[in-house]
Order: sequence, then structure tokens, then C-alpha cells
Amino acid sequence: MSLSSIHAAVLPEDRADILYHSYDGGGAEISGPSYLVRKKFSESVSASVNHYVDSVSSASIDVITRASPYTEERTENSLSVDYLHEKTLISVGITESIENDFDATTFSFGISQDMFGDLTTIGMSFALGDNIIGETGNDTFSEEATVRSYRFSLSQVMTKDLIMAFTLETITDEGFLNNPYRAIRYIDPLDPLNYIYDDEVYPNTRTSHAAAIRGKYYLPFRAALHGGFRVFSDDWGIEAQTYEIGYTWPYSEALTLEFNFRFYDQTKADFYSDLFPFPDAQNFLARDKEMSTFTSNTLGLGAHYKFIKNGSGFIKRGSVNFSWDYIQFDYEDFRDLTVAGVPPGQEPLYEQDANVIRAFVSIWF
Repeated sequence: MSLSSIHAAVLPEDRADILYHSYDGGGAEISGPSYLVRKKFSESVSASVNHYVDSVSSASIDVITRASPYTEERTENSLSVDYLHEKTLISVGITESIENDFDATTFSFGISQDMFGDLTTIGMSFALGDNIIGETGNDTFSEEATVRSYRFSLSQVMTKDLIMAFTLETITDEGFLNNPYRAIRYIDPLDPLNYIYDDEVYPNTRTSHAAAIRGKYYLPFRAALHGGFRVFSDDWGIEAQTYEIGYTWPYSEALTLEFNFRFYDQTKADFYSDLFPFPDAQNFLARDKEMSTFTSNTLGLGAHYKFIKNGSGFIKRGSVNFSWDYIQFDYEDFRDLTVAGVPPGQEPLYEQDANVIRAFVSIWF
């Protein structure tokens, strides 16, 4: 839930966005455009459509140690409808994502209610996703997975300057939950590398829980401080905490700057290991670095410029927005196998940096 807009019983304004996004880090490059249009059809009904494209070029550590770099494209289309009745807002939506080896369809439903003089907003939502997983070059491989998400949110105006929000989310996954391209490794003294790769083996169910609390405190001259804390845990043994803090600075009437910092800390899954002692060492086996123990630090900078403030023809307002995040990942038990001539298990620990850029133009009409 956005802290900047806590009143649920308001339909979104008519608006069009054109976005360019880019991720560059760890040998992976992901970029593409996104187009979003929101339109009210009455005082009670509005709808939005979104088209999103990812062009992926990957030579990441997961790829180059076992295969050749690859390129692919993911296309996502979504439609959502909002219905407003007095203080109640109901939202339904569908999203379809297609790429050469993964198709996903997600249905969502949400309801939110303003209470106590519009100072409190309660929201609940549910999403159901059906995924079909394939493998490039293997036409006989086809697996399915189902994702269910349950979310509860509460926002509260504490004082004239302070807004707080709390969210609680549970996600259940069932089906094929690992990546068909990733592999574990185990010790084999007879192999030239002294280890051999084998397929990962994951459980076919996963349940995760997350809770977050966030706040925004408004300062004089339209400035604001915001911060948050989030905890996560699942039945695979992963536990994580996220800490965030940020500052919004209105440099002028037209230009607003933002500064953010986030720290993330995660423990590994119970069945993760960088190097297993022998084949089938346990029932479940994983070497995905996202299942390992790691931390990340994110420094974010943003700028928001209003180039139309009082309307011009059919355009009511317009803004240009830019944000840049620099992310540093440090893995504590995932090793860099690109370093040759090192005994298995003694390779240097892997680390990577990433730059994330988002630039978009918004037009209200």
C-alpha cells in the first residue's frame, strides 16, 4: 500500500505512463519499455491496461559455468478494473506473461474500505497464478506450478504529519518450483574439476510469510522522511529482514528529489549447499545463489519534474521521473567457479554489483 495515497475510496485518475527500465549486473542485462493507461468510465468504474517487455541478455555466473550466454524476450500484458461504492473499492485483474520457456497467468481480486472518518484504510487481496515451465532445446520438458497469494493491509493516519501502514502476506506454491537450467555440484576426485554437476531437486510445495511496517513523516516545506522494516520466513528454512530509510526533498516547485537506502539480509534454505559431498547426499538439493546466505545494500536516487502543472489542452498535468538504484550483493556460501585452479570448496566467495534504472513520463488527462 502506498503511504502517499492512503484513501482507498478514490478511483485512480486518468493517466498514461511510458516507462523504460534497465537492469545491468552480474553478467545479466534486462531492459525494455512499458506502457500503462488508466481511464475512468464513470464515477464508479475505472480500468487500466499495461504492456511490459523484458529483453534479457544473460552471461551470469549461473550460465557461464555450465552453458553459453543466451538472449530471450518476455512480454507481459495486464488488465485491471476498479469499482467504487461509497467507501469501498473493489479491484479485479488478470496478467499474462509469455517467454520462450515460461508462461504465466495470474488472476487477482482485492477490496479495501475507508473507516473512522477516512483516517483508517483496511485492505484484503487474493491472487492465483498458474505457471507452465519449459526448457529451451528440450521439447519434452513441461512442468506446472500454482501460486496463491493472500494479503492484508492496514494504513492509519496517526497525526497530521505521520502515516503508518502494516501489511501481512502469505504465499503458497505448489508444483515444479526450481529452475530447470540450474544444477548442484558434488565432489568427484576422478573428474578433472574434482566435482560433477547434477540436477537440482526441490520440494514441490512452499509456504512463505511476510510482515512489514512502514511510516512516512511529513516535514516543513513539503519534505518527508520514510522508513520501513520487513520480515520474511518460509518452510524451506529461509529467513530474511529488510530495512529501509529515505528522504524526499522538494528542491523547487517543479523538481522533487528522493534519496533511499535499503539493507537486506537472508539465511540459506535447509537444502542449499555450494558443494555436496556425494551424489544424492540428501532428499532435496539446491545451489541457486538466491537460496544461499547473502546480504545486499541498495542506494537509490530519484528525481521527479513537473513540466505541466496547470493544464494544457486535454492534458491536466505532466511529469518526468527518473530513478537509479545501485545494488551490492555479497554471498556468504556461494562460490565463484570462474576462478580456475582452486580446490573445490575453496573458490572465492561470489559478489556482484547491479545498476537499476527506471525513467518514465506521466500524463494526466
